[in-house]
Amino acid sequence: MKPSRPLFLIALVVVVAVVTWAVLRSAYMSLPPLPWTAVPTLLLLALGEASTGLNVLRRLRSKPDERYRPQPGRKPPPKPLEPMAVARLAALGKASAHSAAVIAGVFGGFAVSLTSSLDKATPRHDFFVSGGTFLAAVVLVGAAVFLEYACRVPKGPDDEEEGRGASRA
Repeated sequence: MKPSRPLFLIALVVVVAVVTWAVLRSAYMSLPPLPWTAVPTLLLLALGEASTGLNVLRRLRSKPDERYRPQPGRKPPPKPLEPMAVARLAALGKASAHSAAVIAGVFGGFAVSLTSSLDKATPRHDFFVSGGTFLAAVVLVGAAVFLEYACRVPKGPDDEEEGRGASRA
């Protein structure tokens, strides 16, 4: 599995926003008002993925101390993670990044299509809800990409030598 590419995520947001804008030009009046509940939901998901990413990053980047002796004021080294758990978290990050990019595109298209009718109460409400949901989805994309980054295996001393032009035997 390869990491998510930022340009692909941006293109996904733009394409979905254009499609949503085109559909809403004729179908907006038949839709109910947008609920505001997506904003806190996406932000809580982003918080969970960011904190998981920090935990994984700390645990993967820590060096095991073979001579650890408990001392007051000194934390024990974190337990290593199972490789399959890290792979699952990386897959979660990639899936979340792509899903949140689609959500951002939908609500970005909503916001753009409503800019011409902000003088009415319902479209103005929907504009602010869709703008907030768009921003929350962008935050979730950032947290998901960070989780993907945190799941990368750190390079060891052998990998660094290979990058400097050392010959392979």
